[in-house]
Amino acid sequence: VTTETFPVWERAVESELLQVEIGGQWYTFASSLFGAAPSTGGAVVEAPLVFFDSATGYQQSDLSFMKGAAVVHLGCHIESAEQYQRLIEAEPAFLLFVDIRFPGDGALADGLFPAYVHAYGARTTVNVAYHDVWRWRREGATRARLCVKGERRRSESQNVVLEIAGSDPAAGVIYLGAHHDTQAGTVGADDNAIGCASLLELARLLAESGLRHTVRLVSFGAEEQLSLGSAAYVRRHRAEVAANGRFMYNIDGSASALGWLVFTMNSSAAQESLLREVFTKHGFTYELTNEPCPYTDQFPFAAAGVPGLWVYRKNCVTGVYYHHRYDDIIANLDLKMAARQLDAAVEFLTRMSGDDAVSAQVAFSESEQRVIDTLWETICGGWGGFTMK
Repeated sequence: VTTETFPVWERAVESELLQVEIGGQWYTFASSLFGAAPSTGGAVVEAPLVFFDSATGYQQSDLSFMKGAAVVHLGCHIESAEQYQRLIEAEPAFLLFVDIRFPGDGALADGLFPAYVHAYGARTTVNVAYHDVWRWRREGATRARLCVKGERRRSESQNVVLEIAGSDPAAGVIYLGAHHDTQAGTVGADDNAIGCASLLELARLLAESGLRHTVRLVSFGAEEQLSLGSAAYVRRHRAEVAANGRFMYNIDGSASALGWLVFTMNSSAAQESLLREVFTKHGFTYELTNEPCPYTDQFPFAAAGVPGLWVYRKNCVTGVYYHHRYDDIIANLDLKMAARQLDAAVEFLTRMSGDDAVSAQVAFSESEQRVIDTLWETICGGWGGFTMK
């Protein structure tokens, strides 16, 4: 077992106070500072409220109306670097992001894309509750004031690597991954303590398996800052990962008691066929997508050309209702079902390791590779990465 460190922004918040003026009175509401976003330095910043929808709002050629305003931004994921740049250059006083995927009465936790912050800077940005924003709009809220004490500061996170040597050193490496961090204010039982527990169980089950392939299990840090740990690992070991990597099996959010499995898979037809055969045998059906997803620890391995799988389980069409919330707790998980997934995983990995045709190196299609390369460069910072500035 080895540990590798890498730089991150540490979210070191002492207190947060958000107040909104409604009908001439000030009311206090919950908020959560985004990871990698600066605080107000303990100062109270007051500004007029402006409501902005990200779905169509960026069609406007002029965003100067945001300058000096408290911008209620409907949508907390800005996947376009150009739009993020325009938002920052508009110079809002601060940003109040609303996660429109998971309407609720609590402020979710999230983080800004580090590559965007590196390239364009950041304003003080907090997440606010969807239902609170409805009240502000419905009751004619006019102004907001925000005070965040604490700071973002340079720090370190770590990847923990455990290796089980294979019987044939030339066969290559199968990677198993999960992440051991969680978002602010959440226990993180499903996102992703279940993944860490799964890695430990897979290590136990595979330790005496005698696979031809070396199995490398990695518990990643800072996944919630956009897979910084897995990206750091792949950048550091790029040549080895590209030359020897045969598959990456990533577990993240796999145990919701109610719901259905969703597999994101960038791989060969032979690997997909084996996966379906094995999981069907173990009583599992699932939704499958082949669209590359930059929001998982599997993605940096795909950027290095390694096929892989992200195991996830939804309980609503947008994900899981307790996403980055206080109620991501163990009571909401089906642990027996999660254990059965691991039985299927072991059979899948064992059979893949024993079949040269299934475990052979995979070349992505040109179109798939273009998508992966673009996402890796624009959202994740590419092979050069970025500094914390």
